[in-house]
Amino acid sequence: MATITRTPVGIIGAGPAGLFLAHLLHRQGIETVILESRSRAEVEGTIRAGVLEQWVVDLMNQMGLGERMMREGHFHSGITLRFNGESHHIDMAELTGGKRVTVYAQHEVIRDLVAARLEDGGEILFGVSDVQLHGVETDQPSITFRRSPDGPVEELRCDFIAGCDGFHGPSRQTIPTAIRSEHQIVYPFGWLGILTSAPPSHPELIYAAHERGFALLSTRSPEVQRLYIQVDPKDDIANWSDARIWSELHTRLEDKSGWSLTEGPVFQKGIIAMRSFVCETMRHGRLFLAGDAAHIVPPTGAKGLNLAVADVLVLSRALTAFFKSNDGDGLAGYSAQCLRRIWKAERFSWYMTTMLHHNPNETSFEQRIHLADLDYVVHSRAAMTALAENYVGLPME
Repeated sequence: MATITRTPVGIIGAGPAGLFLAHLLHRQGIETVILESRSRAEVEGTIRAGVLEQWVVDLMNQMGLGERMMREGHFHSGITLRFNGESHHIDMAELTGGKRVTVYAQHEVIRDLVAARLEDGGEILFGVSDVQLHGVETDQPSITFRRSPDGPVEELRCDFIAGCDGFHGPSRQTIPTAIRSEHQIVYPFGWLGILTSAPPSHPELIYAAHERGFALLSTRSPEVQRLYIQVDPKDDIANWSDARIWSELHTRLEDKSGWSLTEGPVFQKGIIAMRSFVCETMRHGRLFLAGDAAHIVPPTGAKGLNLAVADVLVLSRALTAFFKSNDGDGLAGYSAQCLRRIWKAERFSWYMTTMLHHNPNETSFEQRIHLADLDYVVHSRAAMTALAENYVGLPME
């Protein structure tokens, strides 16, 4: 017979959505158990960039989770758009009443959240397998799993289940296809990203549109920089020597001003594909999807982690209202409320992606429209303000 335990909220996935949800609920006295298929080392060691919106930074500080972020993060008040060999600075702080973004890698956020969770005495079961959801349409849902591949089946009984287990996890697949609509764009290009040991070449991010393809200059620390170039997502990284990568970065990023990119040893590189994806609905019975289980954005708009946190902030408030006041309105409206914000973020991410990338499948007319869009953005205060408002983060409802 399976070992049975109980928790008010069972969380599947120890990514940003699951960890933030656990912390938010813990602060309301609502306990949770997190189930994660990867080891702690794998969770904390998956290197991912991160740009945090202003409200997410404020939330982390309010929760007492932001000390290392405030010490080691990079605070950017603007970005540079570069095209036709010219650079145009977007002063986001000036356009949005002082808001800015913080460059602080997602894996660093996760390390902070995991450490704080364990320090609080919260439970994270790493390395579980054979995770299955049961009874989500009833008031007694449960999750079965094994702590190891050969271990006995255990059952976690819950009042609610939060599916924070990413695009390939079991949670979304538990929702019947008859009531689950999925919307997707797979882009015909990807990003080749590198980490290099070098000092910063520029104080803020540079987004460059070039006829050879998009390029992005970002940062990770005073000693390590992160850069990307647009490539065929099916290309083999073995085809890209360091010399070839640097040549493309110089070509796509440098402008007529004489600014020069600083090179350094490349110690990590890889190619990622890009897609936009949304699942409607995000709720089925007592199962609630959050983060990448419900939506994916291309990295151009820097919205992925921020959307995940927005989801679980809404969900935590709804669960708190249910447990403390028996008020189920927030839970009933969870999917609709989240999707309003998600579709706006998807729109912005699609807009930034299509405007900045060279799409070989587009007509010359469409490509010229994107250049006209860039030209409009950098010469219209209204357009710059719209871009800045979206980039630093739309207000939470």
